Amino acid sequence: MYILALNCGSSSLKYQVFDAGTKSAIVGGNVEKIGLPDSFVTQKYPDGTKQKKETPMKNHDEALNVVLFMLREASIDLNEIGGVGHRVVMGGDKFASSVEITDEVIKTIDKLSPLAPLHNPPALRGIMTAKQLLPNAKQVAVFDTAFHQTMPDFSYRYAVPRAWYTELGVRKYGFHGTSHLYVSKRAAAMLGKPAAQCNLITMHIGSGASATAIRNGISVDTSLGMTPLAGLTMGTRPGDLDPGVVLYVMEQLKLSPAQMQTHLSKDSGLKGLTECYADRRDVEENKMTNDSCRLAIDMEVQNVKKYIGAFMAELGRVDAVVFTAGVGENDEYLRGKFCEGLENIGIKLDMKKNNETLVRKGAGETVISTHDSPVKLFMIPTNEELVIVEDTLAIMNKKYNPNHLLMDYSFARNQKQK
Repeated sequence: MYILALNCGSSSLKYQVFDAGTKSAIVGGNVEKIGLPDSFVTQKYPDGTKQKKETPMKNHDEALNVVLFMLREASIDLNEIGGVGHRVVMGGDKFASSVEITDEVIKTIDKLSPLAPLHNPPALRGIMTAKQLLPNAKQVAVFDTAFHQTMPDFSYRYAVPRAWYTELGVRKYGFHGTSHLYVSKRAAAMLGKPAAQCNLITMHIGSGASATAIRNGISVDTSLGMTPLAGLTMGTRPGDLDPGVVLYVMEQLKLSPAQMQTHLSKDSGLKGLTECYADRRDVEENKMTNDSCRLAIDMEVQNVKKYIGAFMAELGRVDAVVFTAGVGENDEYLRGKFCEGLENIGIKLDMKKNNETLVRKGAGETVISTHDSPVKLFMIPTNEELVIVEDTLAIMNKKYNPNHLLMDYSFARNQKQK
């Protein structure tokens, strides 16, 4: 039996097929530019080979049809796909765990769409299409926000009129929860302690970025807020911002809410600072000749340090800081800058290990702190798809526990690390 993990973006679709028995990935890929005439899909195999197919795909229905055709070409028997796990960005405070998708769940995800207008609608389209094309597979929703529903009210509430919270749902929800869950379990295994005894700061830093404070294995605070715009400086999103700035600019430039949404989601962050680069690799490459790139790096580094320091104060005791996602896994320069000058608060980076630890060069999860560092530093490659697969299988087998500390995740068990 196979499990299909689906992640539908506004104009993209990522997928992976796993063997249900071994929980190993067999084939996966990415559909890009859905809705445009030059849309294409790139299918990847475990041996590193790739297959690219260029074909117009007007919507997610057509995209998933193309994906299933390519899976057949890869000798995947579609009748053997027993479950489909869908990544859903916004579950609000309605879903604190993964759930089987029912008509009521679909209605609730739809009602939450105003809180995630760029993310929930395509996820719903993926769900409806998968139900139609794979009618015998159990459909499961895995929510980005679920891991953070353990935050106390003083962490998730904003100091705004109470009615905004009760009537409009204005509060912090947090995101990247599936990634933070995975790396927190692996960090506990690396520490040789039960997850329920670990205090961690997990740093998911990619194009989007978030930091999470984890006390005794559960999320108690996170940097992303009601939307994915807050917290750390990101590729095209600003991170923390005085809300008065938004009101002032909207008034001065006569911007509509939709226009401001575009500026905050697509034109800010590193791209806004440099006016041309959203990718850290480009920013770093030009940092010596372009002062805007130097500024962008300095601002991102400062914001990461601020969150590490704030979460250390909030937790009181920290066992480890974990770096993951694209930058966290592959950017030794920025990891070094993030940890520079933090020795007095117990964070000591081993520069040699840091420089050698790159996932793109084959590195796996690694301790990158010095042997005498009071707070350990880990690089752990994230694996959100494996969480989706294991949650889907557990729900199918009626072994799922909504309390993730009590779930028997295979990746929570100790494995060999460097």
